[in-house]
Amino acid sequence: MRILICEDNQMASRAMSVVLNREGYDPVTVSDGNMAIEALRKTDFDLAIIDIHMPYHSGLEVIRFLRTELKRQTPVLIVSAFSDPQMQRQAAEMKVSGYLTKPFDPDDLLTKIRAAVAVI
Repeated sequence: MRILICEDNQMASRAMSVVLNREGYDPVTVSDGNMAIEALRKTDFDLAIIDIHMPYHSGLEVIRFLRTELKRQTPVLIVSAFSDPQMQRQAAEMKVSGYLTKPFDPDDLLTKIRAAVAVI
């Protein structure tokens, strides 16, 4: 399963990548909104893990691009260092599959991934 990780924090991105590799997933990491959009144009990922606060394009802008421009319903998990109810509402309107707060728990990440792909 190919999973896009859109995370500008190198430590968080590396940690997610290690956890996913260990579980047999195929993670692809990008560090900003432009790179995320380019990766989504080129590849139809099975799941995307997207940080809300990234350079160039926010996570919500990337999700909007995925849903409206590419017209894909790829499962998306949102990652943020902050628990923001308004952001969670906006993300829910875009049909995201889950929300993780950094620092994330690896078991929680894996549980949310499994739940997100189970509904496909």
